[in-house]
Amino acid sequence: MMSQMPQQAAPAKCPSCAEPLESGDLFCGACGYDLSAVPAAPQDHPTLTMGAAGVGPSGVDWPPPEPESSETPAAPHLPTDLPGTDSGGKPLPASPPAHGSPASPPPHGAPPHGSPVSPASGVRFDRPPEPDEYPLQAPDPRVAASAAETGESAETAGTAETTELPKVCVACRAGRVDDDGYCENCGHAQPRERDHMEQESGPVAAVSDRGLRHHRNEDAFAVGHTALPDGTPAALAVVCDGVSSATRPDEASMAASRAAGEALLAALPQGTHPQQALHDAIVTASQAVNALAEEPPSAREHTPHQNAPACTIVAAIVASDLLVVGWVGDSRVYWVPVDRSAPAARLTEDDSWAAQMVAAGLMSEAEAYADERAHAITGWLGADAYELEPHTASFKPDRPGVVVVCTDGLWNYAETAEEMAEVVPADADVRPLHAARVLVGHALDGGGHDNVTVALLPFPEPPQGAGSA
Repeated sequence: MMSQMPQQAAPAKCPSCAEPLESGDLFCGACGYDLSAVPAAPQDHPTLTMGAAGVGPSGVDWPPPEPESSETPAAPHLPTDLPGTDSGGKPLPASPPAHGSPASPPPHGAPPHGSPVSPASGVRFDRPPEPDEYPLQAPDPRVAASAAETGESAETAGTAETTELPKVCVACRAGRVDDDGYCENCGHAQPRERDHMEQESGPVAAVSDRGLRHHRNEDAFAVGHTALPDGTPAALAVVCDGVSSATRPDEASMAASRAAGEALLAALPQGTHPQQALHDAIVTASQAVNALAEEPPSAREHTPHQNAPACTIVAAIVASDLLVVGWVGDSRVYWVPVDRSAPAARLTEDDSWAAQMVAAGLMSEAEAYADERAHAITGWLGADAYELEPHTASFKPDRPGVVVVCTDGLWNYAETAEEMAEVVPADADVRPLHAARVLVGHALDGGGHDNVTVALLPFPEPPQGAGSA
């Protein structure tokens, strides 16, 4: 049993001034805003996305998700049949709004004094403004590391002498690394253990890098693979992005990714429905981040201005012909089919100020995304979050493809689904680790303004007829 109960949803708030509202209010008592134009927030009940009796296409007898929804369970969707359905029955957007240039990340709002959370709107302003010019630019990261390949060939030839292979730069993947830890080609300082992380687990792979601007890596990930009770394979990836304006964001992202990954690896083999398992894993991750804020009073006396650790989370599961995604925050999941003539799709909706304004009908997409507050996040894991609202959605691809799970350190440089499909290597389904390295390199080559993390999950060819809803 968990030691801490999930956070309960806070009372409904006015979308204009964020004042609490009473049930049945037609106008906000603080600012007079007409509440009849605002759609009611859905209850967070994970949607059962399987057929009747909860039996999956591979014969997995999944029990219904808890708590059960009184509404008719929604059917799975093809990734390109957006809008999909989230955990509250809310439709996902048909297409993400296009704004800005993929080569330059969108602006972030300036952090307010003291707490990173604006009390008037419940919005967290992350990532302070950065200088317009930087002296360091990385070369093309897709240049083949010929030195490393030559070293590997010599090693496999079985030479009598043991030779230490030359280190290749993680930024440009072309230059050799000096004894002082810097690349001879691009000058990139080579990473500490967490500054650059790579991992493979079965068919899944992930890469995370500090980037070229930040002094540490505040991203974290967890990847894994297991089997369902009937032996059907299941793969998962969790990616977390620490909120830079919070205290110890690196610890928050690591705690959340580990907790969610462990929860999924424990739940899936027991037969828990993947969408329910992912919902519960996000709650578990939230509790792990909340626990970081539980410091003794003596510690707070020495650092009275610190705020609670916080991070975003996004995850994906590939199991029994299903693709399930879940998220809180602005990290994303993209679907990229192996056949690039078929359309790609973005499967998540950002928890951001702009998305909130558009959903409430207060601004048009053009107006919202032109505002400097557009990318301020409205959802995160942390003790100072106003409420925990895990979003989950289930899809049923009708063809093989690759699932891209990433932080904004990557999608700032490939924002639309079409742009992401262009930079994902054609062989990503069979070489996911190589493809993840290429995608991280793409972000570094574009400027590396943020930490960048990406995980790739290949989705295999579905059985005949599995793509029909």
